[in-house]
Amino acid sequence: MVYTVTFSPSLDYVVKVKDFVMGKTNRTEYERISPGGKGINVSTVLTNLGVESVALGFCGGFTGEALKNMLRTRGLKTDFIEADGLNRINVKLKTDCETEINGQGVNIGEDALNELYEKIGGIKEGDFVVLAGTVPKTLPSDIYEKILAKVPRKVGIVVDATGSLLRKVLHFRPFLIKPNRDELSELFSVKVESLGDVYEYASRLQQEGARNVIVSMGGDGAAIVTEEGEKYFSEAPKGKVVDTVGSGDSMVAGFLAGIIKGKDKHDAFLQGVAAGSASAFKEGLATEEEINIQLSKLKK
Repeated sequence: MVYTVTFSPSLDYVVKVKDFVMGKTNRTEYERISPGGKGINVSTVLTNLGVESVALGFCGGFTGEALKNMLRTRGLKTDFIEADGLNRINVKLKTDCETEINGQGVNIGEDALNELYEKIGGIKEGDFVVLAGTVPKTLPSDIYEKILAKVPRKVGIVVDATGSLLRKVLHFRPFLIKPNRDELSELFSVKVESLGDVYEYASRLQQEGARNVIVSMGGDGAAIVTEEGEKYFSEAPKGKVVDTVGSGDSMVAGFLAGIIKGKDKHDAFLQGVAAGSASAFKEGLATEEEINIQLSKLKK
């Protein structure tokens, strides 16, 4: 079982407007509402790949109910904690340029946090827990560390975060971290450019505690350094990028699904690359069929 944690799940309202004009009434030519949040994305793709997942997080108000209903109809299992306020609605306006307006989200109090700690403490040996995304300003800056301190031994930890948020949890020996190339550069205050650079600095993160490190490089592909010392690179499948939101989360889900289904790390890594690309090539997140199409390109 994989448990994902999303502090501030959202409803993402995506609208396309042709010739948008400020101060005037504009009409959409396309609109879509979908669940949002990095942990939610991971759970969605895991579910699409037939891997059991439970989405943990905080919900409140009518938007929280709408979010839970939407996830339920998509086959996701959730175990949300009630919090004060409303789940945020994020407006993503697509026109000549893309503009986002993100809501504030629910107010997560001490009682709600303690309930999350209890749920985390009940995760069983052999399961995985995924922490992904930024921390809301209303929560302590060390919330990742506090959560991981509650994780039982022999539970696989996956962290998809940036900067000090990631670095401060490496001593928990996460099973997987997934910085992108720019985030890797930021972590070491260098310009990571070549594949050799990627391998070098990914290995340094292993020295700090990470077990397996995947580095995504956008259209240039991705690389992994495994805890066994293996290094693999994969080009990205060819295709038209439609929306990169959720592609990194899809990569994490694809890799985890492969591991859970018994694939070796190279094949799991390829499935992760395929999943990330399949989501980038469409609106929304990839299905198993779409992931397999991209995977077949990588295995040719």
